[in-house]
Amino acid sequence: MLVKEYMELPYTRIIKEMNDESGHYYYGSVLELDGCQSTADTVDELMKSLDEAMEGYIEVKLEHNYPIPLPQQDDSYSGKFVLRLPKTLHKRLSIEASNEGVSLNQWACYKLSQQA
Repeated sequence: MLVKEYMELPYTRIIKEMNDESGHYYYGSVLELDGCQSTADTVDELMKSLDEAMEGYIEVKLEHNYPIPLPQQDDSYSGKFVLRLPKTLHKRLSIEASNEGVSLNQWACYKLSQQA
């Protein structure tokens, strides 16, 4: 496959708005391409910058005959998995969910999304 063909695949882009000691900016990464990331002042600039980062990433992988991960298909995920956890953590999360007036499932989704 050529770089152009990889660039047309539906890779997952993750974009985060950042406010830290560096100021205000946007950070982006490509989920399937480990280490493929960039920053920019606007979302439009970030998308262009991510395209450049992806092209460079793919070019290097192709030059060295390294495998290039393909995008993950959404239809392979059910949105459900089983998780075992300590009783104390289960209790704490249940109490927090109750205090927030939401289900334990909603609270767990919220907590996990904060870590992503």
